[in-house]
Amino acid sequence: MVNVFSILNPILHGLMKLAGMSPRRVEIEPGTVLNIWAPTKPLNKPAVVFLHGFAMDGITTWLLQVLSLVRSSNYAVYVPDFVFFGGSVTDRADRTVEFQSECIAKGLRQLGVVENCTLVGLSYGGMVGFKMAEMYPELVKSMVVTCSVMALTESVSNAGLDRIGFPSWSDYLLPTTVKALKIMFDSASYNLPNLPNFVYKDILQVMYNKYRKERNELLEALVISDKAFTIPHLPQLSIKRGPPKIHLLWGENDLIFDMETARNLKEQVGEKATLEAIEKAGHLVNLERPCLYNTRLKKILASLVQENAQHNN
Repeated sequence: MVNVFSILNPILHGLMKLAGMSPRRVEIEPGTVLNIWAPTKPLNKPAVVFLHGFAMDGITTWLLQVLSLVRSSNYAVYVPDFVFFGGSVTDRADRTVEFQSECIAKGLRQLGVVENCTLVGLSYGGMVGFKMAEMYPELVKSMVVTCSVMALTESVSNAGLDRIGFPSWSDYLLPTTVKALKIMFDSASYNLPNLPNFVYKDILQVMYNKYRKERNELLEALVISDKAFTIPHLPQLSIKRGPPKIHLLWGENDLIFDMETARNLKEQVGEKATLEAIEKAGHLVNLERPCLYNTRLKKILASLVQENAQHNN
């Protein structure tokens, strides 16, 4: 039987190209190459960068949001694949969030995005986004963070694993059977529709059989001790006046990083953050309730553009 993704992927890529987006293979350094979907033609518009979670690559995660934003013609949209996801790979042994952040920042710069972008990060992508905001303050002006944390400390990690009933993130995020994949999607969602078994089998083959060893190493490097974590200095939050620079947009029924985790994150960020929850949605809120998520996201992005215009005037 033909893998459903061998048919679906060309369709998705065709939709992206019709929307004015093209995949770029960007060499960060010898042996490290990123795949980044970017505007086919240079656009003098506010840059929005979508950072995906650990379960899927960039376009699979953010397709519905990307198409919505591109149709509005108000933004230059970029969708990178992290190293060992989609079309991105490295021969370096570094598996840290810092390395992922460095690769994304260098890749964006090669495509002409050198300052004042907005990051939209889901889960793992949010963690990379926070690290990018810390390491490259001139590049990252603002963030929209969905179902994530500043860093995956042992206490946050253990609490999340307890809620979903798994002993480790590798057991949860690197499924080897259709049953395990179903459980992963079920616990990450409030009410995603159930798919036929052959679709789950095809997802498993296409998205989870490649780079399994390397992704396991990424997960091992992700969890840090509570003592090793300090709230980073984010220059985006140092301005005392003006609208918030970091917006937290959550699934109200997220089990992995629940609403208590969201409120703790808002407290860490401080007064320069907002928190909105979307009801009847879990960790994959952007896939479960895309219309509502897109509406909230566009409202946030519009407020950031307006703020920037007022600042320039």
